[in-house]
Amino acid sequence: MEEFDVRAQRLAALALLGFLLFSYPLLAAFNVEASVFGIPVLYAYFFVAWAALIALMALVVERRE
Repeated sequence: MEEFDVRAQRLAALALLGFLLFSYPLLAAFNVEASVFGIPVLYAYFFVAWAALIALMALVVERRE
């Protein structure tokens, strides 16, 4: 049962991280007129942050101790 509690805490922390990553002040910092490999910086940030959150959640859920 303790393993479940730790996993739930880690997922809650990742949810808070997601809220921070997609909050206004951070999004405003990436809202510039530039591009990365032809993709606007804001869109690249959305993609990278979303992919990182999914990868971290997969690690937490699939991790066996």
